[in-house]
Amino acid sequence: MSEIIDRIAVCLERGKVNRDAPYPPELRGEDGADELTRRALDEGISAETVLAEGLIVGMTRVGRKYSDGKAFVPDLLMAAKAMKAAMAHLKPFFDSGQTHHRGTFVIGTVEGDLHDIGKNLVAMMLEGGGYKVIDLGVNVTAAQFVQAVRDNPGCSVGLSALLTTTMVNMEKIIKAVHEVSPNTPILVGGAPVTDDFARRIHATAYAPDPQGALDYLAAAT
Repeated sequence: MSEIIDRIAVCLERGKVNRDAPYPPELRGEDGADELTRRALDEGISAETVLAEGLIVGMTRVGRKYSDGKAFVPDLLMAAKAMKAAMAHLKPFFDSGQTHHRGTFVIGTVEGDLHDIGKNLVAMMLEGGGYKVIDLGVNVTAAQFVQAVRDNPGCSVGLSALLTTTMVNMEKIIKAVHEVSPNTPILVGGAPVTDDFARRIHATAYAPDPQGALDYLAAAT
């Protein structure tokens, strides 16, 4: 890995957005993900390399720290800000077809539930991991998930819930999606959700945290 790509990964891991960002303190005044990504592309490093060896590596590091209890929600949010700054430079390459996403992931909080922090963290982690993310928002019905699957052939789906009273809607959504697309992978997650519950409602997989979702999709593709 070249020095600049390694520095991009560190910026993602530590949440260093740009030169003006005061966080983290030990990197104050140094270039961040914004400037380094632009420089890497100007130096002829491919967008694919920046994504695969810089952004994905950095997001994976902070994701694993979060899974291990060594990083927390603010750390993920800062990493996501750094990732978005870098992705702004890569977007033209995706739009032109020179660079491709690893896959498409449709995500939403299930019907009846308005909580979105967990969903947003998963969406940010997967975007930083190279996936095109279709975020349907909160209070998403089965019909909306079905339509999104029809609009994005070959996608995977993520269902999020925070309330025990709404997690039961996951089963209805899974049934509706699999009626029109039996092979679509559906991941479920959220504070009250367990692996046992995921199996009972016939979800494809249970993701205990954002990194778990990324690990599953990476292994499946």
